Amino acid sequence: QVQLVESGGGLVQAGGSLRISCVASGRALSLYTMGWYRQAPGKQRELVARITRGGSTDYADSVKGRFTIFNDKAKNTLYLQMNSLKPEDTSVYYCNAVMGSAYWGQGTQVTVSS
Repeated sequence: QVQLVESGGGLVQAGGSLRISCVASGRALSLYTMGWYRQAPGKQRELVARITRGGSTDYADSVKGRFTIFNDKAKNTLYLQMNSLKPEDTSVYYCNAVMGSAYWGQGTQVTVSS
């Protein structure tokens, strides 16, 4: 099975950018449909962006045009480039891998100040 470790979260001002990473170990992430989810306090976890094994991507409407999901197969790492950040993007961001079963990382906190 795959293990996922996120990093790169932090505090950023509104309008700024941040790139978060998810390093996979145990198996190649190219075997999985990979995604980024987020969960704010008191809210349900929601899909932010997803990339399939074939490289197709889809995004939540709230982040389209601002966020980009991509991977580096050589580094076995998934990324989420976040631009034009808004305070409502503040959440814990989780990396997810699906191939039959679903696997999750521990999350990384992203805080956007107004």
